[in-house]
This record gives sequence, structure tokens and C-alpha cells, in this order.
Amino acid sequence: MINSTPSHHDHRETLASVPPALADVRADRRRLIEGVRALRRLLDKRRPFELADRRRLNHEARKRSRAEAAHGKSLHRIHEQQMRQERSLARRLNGLDGKRDHQERQALAVLRRESVQRTLNGSRLTASEVNGIGSGLVRALAAQGITTAADFTRVSWGKAPNGKGGEVLYIHRSQGRKVHINGIGEHRGRPLMEWRRAALARAEARAPRELPPHERHRIAEIIEAERTRLQGELAQAPRTAEAARAEAVQLHAEALERLTTAEREAAHLAAERRAEFDAMAEQLFTLQAELSAHMDQHGDAGRRIRRAQTRALRPLREGAPLPAAPVPAVIPAPRMPVTLTKAGTEAKADTKAKDPAAAAAPARSPGTRASLGWLLPVLYFGFTTLVGVGELGDNTAPLGLMISSRLLAFAATAELLRRWIPRRNWRTPSPMPSGTGPQAFGVFLALTAAGMFADEESDVFLVACVTSVLAAALLVTGSCLHWRARKGEEGRTTTPFG
Repeated sequence: MINSTPSHHDHRETLASVPPALADVRADRRRLIEGVRALRRLLDKRRPFELADRRRLNHEARKRSRAEAAHGKSLHRIHEQQMRQERSLARRLNGLDGKRDHQERQALAVLRRESVQRTLNGSRLTASEVNGIGSGLVRALAAQGITTAADFTRVSWGKAPNGKGGEVLYIHRSQGRKVHINGIGEHRGRPLMEWRRAALARAEARAPRELPPHERHRIAEIIEAERTRLQGELAQAPRTAEAARAEAVQLHAEALERLTTAEREAAHLAAERRAEFDAMAEQLFTLQAELSAHMDQHGDAGRRIRRAQTRALRPLREGAPLPAAPVPAVIPAPRMPVTLTKAGTEAKADTKAKDPAAAAAPARSPGTRASLGWLLPVLYFGFTTLVGVGELGDNTAPLGLMISSRLLAFAATAELLRRWIPRRNWRTPSPMPSGTGPQAFGVFLALTAAGMFADEESDVFLVACVTSVLAAALLVTGSCLHWRARKGEEGRTTTPFG
């Protein structure tokens, strides 16, 4: 007897052969589509993240540039201070011999002055010393404090103390006060002054003409002590500058270490975020593959879901390339977004292969800022833009010259400002480009020659021709120098001025 009851194996084959319901197919397909949509919304944040990370890299590069500029200015300041100190010490050392002679002359002058003063103090005024001066006048002079030749300096005429009687003779004391002695007029004042002059001449003749040996030895010891001290300071100046330079280098290294640590942490966080985006892209690729397999297995699930599944299966949109920027070598460059297409996968593989070999542009080294002297030609050309050439006084320039001279002066002003202003910025210090000076001077001579040609009253035609030739030569020379400088910079580090 044959058993007609179906076995469990036959039941499973029957269930597997029964196609799922359309509602279940649609539910599964919607689940896959919603998963794709969620991943796409998350992956849409990748480009803003890359732009923000690029801004971070640019900000870090600017911070490194500022640190390098500050370090360069610190080293330049230390060098300038060392040079000033060494020049000052060398100048003082060279002047020690002259200083010794000066001190010897001063000491001899003091010695002679003291000797003369002692001799004058010893020359006492008596009746026998001065003709016409009796004992009574000597006592009257002594009452006024005049007893020696050192007590008065000169005599002069002036009004009487009571304002009556006309002019009288005054004797000027050494302390600055003048006195009048009754009985001493012109006839007695003259012998008194002759006696003092004779006493002063004798005192000066007796005064020493040379310094004593012990005084010269004392001054020599002072000068030698000063020389030893200055030589020690001169020898110490390089060591002090080197210590300051080492401290500046250490501070610079610490600042760079802090920047490097912050950059490394930020780069690590950015790498983790990119890894998350890569993982989401791989999940999206997997879901799209499942959705494609589901469509191949169960076919169309209806018109309402057809558009949604078409949008879900489209490849990731390729983002526009990010702007290039100088990135320090310690900061890894961001990876390109993951692409689910075959071409995108190959491009990603090529990018990964080429990234380790790509060298980032090094930071710009600090330089010397452009001089403030360039304001002079800027002001001249700006003034010429307003007034033109050949129009001062009673001269009237042709219309073409009026317009062309102003345009040329305006172009020279704008070009000089375009080159000078960024090079004065402390963030981007740099000297003016090679050839700017000859070009500016050539434009100046060209405007001068144009004014000479426009001047009809003076005969300067030959001078104007020579000036024009010089202007053309300077313009050509400046252009050649500028072109050579730019050609020499093409294979080197990118500068902020191009």
C-alpha cells in the first residue's frame, strides 16, 4: 500500500517553490531602498567635511608660517642687537687712547688752576706793592674782603651806588659781587689791575707744565681697567647672542611641537571620520548589490516603487575637486571620496598609490619687508596722475599727452602698490621683486622726457631725447631682471606672490 501523505522534505520543497507575495517583495525592496537613502544622506556630508578639513589644513599652514616669521624676526633682532653692541664696544675701545689724553689734559688743567689759585692767595696786597695805594686804601679794601690778588678779578665803570655823582670805579670780587672804594678811581684802579695781572702771570709761570708720574700712572690704571672691562664685554657679546639665539630656537621648537601635536590629533580625527565615510560607502555598495540581486530575482515590484529603486541604484555623485593649498609635510592629505563605479575604484587605487610620493609644499621662510622708501615713487606717480606732465605754469600739453601721461602714472602707482603692500604685511614679508627699481626709474624718466617734449619755450629737445633713451633702457633692463627672477623661481617653492 502506497503512503500518500507527503513527507517533511516534500513540504519544504513545495514552500520554496511557491513565490513570495507581492507585498512581501515590495516591503523587502522598500527596506533596501530606505537603507540606501539613509546612507546617501550621511555620505552627502562628506564634501562639507572635506572642505572644512581643507580649511583646517590652510589654517594650520598659516599658523606655521606665522611661527616661522616670528622666529625669523626674533633671530634678526638678536643679530642686530649683537652688531650694535659690538660696534659700540669697538668704538669705545678705539677711543680709550683719546680719552686718556683728555683726562690727562683735564688733570693738568686742574693742577695748574689749583697752583695758580694758591699763588694768587699768597700774593697779599700791601701799600708797597701798588703805586698810589696807601695804607688807608689797603685797610678799606681789606674791609671789603680784598686782601690778595685772588679776591678780585677786574674793575669796571658804573653808576654811583646812591645814583648821584656820575660814574665810579667798581672792583669785581671773585665771588661775583662788585664793590666801590672811595678814593680808588681811574688813576688808582689801573695800577691795581696791573699788579693783579703781574701776580697772575707769575702764578701761571710757576704752575706745573706736566703731570706728576704718580698722577699719570693713576690715569693709565683707570684707562687699562676700562679697556679690560670693555674687552670682556666684547668677548661676552657673541656668547650672550648665542644664548639668546638658542633660547629663541628652543621656543620655536616648542611652538612647532605644539602645532605638530595639535595637527596630529586633528589629522587622526579626520582619518577616523574618513574611515567612517569609507565604511558607509562600502555598506551602500553592498545594499545596492542586494537591491540589484533582489530586482533580478523578483522582477518589477510596481510602478510606484520603480522610480525610487532607480534613484537608489544610481552611483555616488563625483564631487568637484577641492582647491589645492600648501599643506605641511607632517599633515596627511585628505583621501578622495569613495566611488562605487569601476572608474572611480581605479581612480581611488591610483590616488592611494600616488599619495605617499606626493610632497607637500614647504612653508614659506620669513624674509625682509619691503622698504618704506617705495612710498616716494608711489606719491610722485600719484601726484602725476592728478596733474599730468608738461602742464605746470603757462604750458599747455596736447590732449593725447595729458591722457597718456595720467594713464601711465596711474598704472605705475597701481603696480607699485600691488607689489609693495603685500610685502609690507608681517605675515608675508618679502623684498620688492628684482627689476622693480629700474622699471620705476624708467617710468619716471619717461614722464620727465614727455614733459620736456611738451615744453615749447625752452630748448631741451636733445636732453629729452637722451632721457627717452635712458628711460627705454631702464624699462628693458628692469623687465629682463624681473623675467629672470621669475624664471629662476619656477622650479622652487611656491611664493605667495606668484
